Amino acid sequence: MKVMKFGGTSVGKPERMHDVARLINADPERKIVVLSALSGTTNALVEIGQAAAGFQREQAQVLINKLANHYHAFIRQLLKTDASQQIALEIIKEHFEFLSIILRISFSESLNKDILAQGELLSTKLFSVYLEEQGIPHVLLPALEFMSIDAEDEPQLLPIRNRLTQLLSRYADTSLFITQGYICRNSKGEVDNLKRGGSDYTASLIAAAIRASVCEIWTDIDGMHNNDPRIVKKTIAVEQLSFDEAAELAYFGAKILHPTCIWPAQQENVPVKLLNTMQPAAPGTVIQKAPSASGVKAIAAKDGIIAINIKSSRMLLAYGFLRKIFEVFEKYKTSIDMVTTSEVAVSVTIDNGTNLKRILRELEPFGTTEVENDQTIVSIVGNEIAETKDVLGKIFEGLTEVPVRMVSYGGSKHNVSVLIPSGFKIKTLQALNRKLFGLE
Repeated sequence: MKVMKFGGTSVGKPERMHDVARLINADPERKIVVLSALSGTTNALVEIGQAAAGFQREQAQVLINKLANHYHAFIRQLLKTDASQQIALEIIKEHFEFLSIILRISFSESLNKDILAQGELLSTKLFSVYLEEQGIPHVLLPALEFMSIDAEDEPQLLPIRNRLTQLLSRYADTSLFITQGYICRNSKGEVDNLKRGGSDYTASLIAAAIRASVCEIWTDIDGMHNNDPRIVKKTIAVEQLSFDEAAELAYFGAKILHPTCIWPAQQENVPVKLLNTMQPAAPGTVIQKAPSASGVKAIAAKDGIIAINIKSSRMLLAYGFLRKIFEVFEKYKTSIDMVTTSEVAVSVTIDNGTNLKRILRELEPFGTTEVENDQTIVSIVGNEIAETKDVLGKIFEGLTEVPVRMVSYGGSKHNVSVLIPSGFKIKTLQALNRKLFGLE
C-alpha cells in the first residue's frame, strides 16, 4: 500500500484536480491519497480568523463571501452533471454557513483552528464528488478520526497506527482512500492542525503507520533541486538523497519539503519520492536510507534568522555556563539553529523572535548581549562533505566577497552552514552554485 500526497497547487484548479484523478486511477496499487486545501484557501481562512479576532465581523463576512464565490466558480468547471454540482453546492453551503455562524461566537484559538480546518475538508469532499462522477470507487477517510497530537503538539504514531488500521480493516475490498492533510485532533479532542506544511507531515505519518511501500509527495516542482530555482537560474533536480541529507535541506530552507516530513518515514524506512504533478513522467527525487554518493548534493537558505552574541570574559569557561545559556532558550521553547564559541563569547541563532525580549532579559546576568536581525543561514548539504576533498576550499572561495557572521562545521557529517546578512543571500547562492556545481 502506498501514500500519495497532493499539495495546494496540485489541486488548486479544476483541471489539475482532473489530472490528479487520472494519476491515482492509473496506478493499480492500493493507496491512501492525502490532499491539501486548494491553493490560496488557507491564507484566506487565516485572514478570516484575523478579522474575527479583531472583532471585524463585517470584514470577516466579506472575506467568507469572496472565498465562497471562488468555490462556486471552481465546481462549475470541476463537475459536469447537474446532480454532482448539486451535491457540491450543498457541501459548500454547509461549510460556509459554519464559517458565518462562528462569527457570532466569542473568538478563541480553538475556534480559529476550526476555521483553518475547513480548507482540507472542502478539497477532499469536492474531490470525492468528482471521483463519484467519474465512477472511480473510493472511500473518504476523515483524518479527524485517526490523526492526533499530544499535549506537547507531537503526533502520536502508535495511536494513529492503531486507529488507522481499524478504519482500513472495515474496507478490505477498497483500493483507494482519500483523506485530509494538516488537520488532526489535540489531546483535548478538539480540532487542531499540524501547522504549516502539515499535509506533508500527515502523509509521512500515515506512511509510517501503515508501513507503506512509498510516500509520494506531489507538488509543482520536479523534485528537490540543488539550489533555489527562484534565485539561481541554472539548477538541477537531485535524483537521490538520504533521509539525513533531506532532513538537513528541509530544515534549512528547501521549500519543497516540510522539515517534519522526514522523521516518520525514516523511522519505518519508507522511501519518500518528490514528484511533479505537472510533469508526472519526470523522475523527481528519491529519499531513502542510503545516500547515492559522497559530496555536495544541494544548497538551502533559511531566512528570518536572529543572531545573539553573549560576551562574558568572567563566566564563559565556568563549569555549567553553556548549560545555563541553553536552559534559557529551552524555558521559552525557542530552538537554536547554530552555535559558535570563542574564549570570551558564545553566539547562537534562532528563527523565532516571539520571546526574544524575555530571553535577553534572562541572559543579562551572564554578560552583555548583542542582537543582529535580518540574517540568513546558508547550508551546503551532502553525504560526508566534511571529508570530501576540496569542498571546504570551494565553499570559502565562493564567500570571499560575503561578510560571514558565523560558520558551523563538524557538528554534522552532512552539513556546512554559514550565517550571512540577508542582503547577501542572492549573491551567496549564485556564487556557491558556480563554485560547487559549475552552474551559472
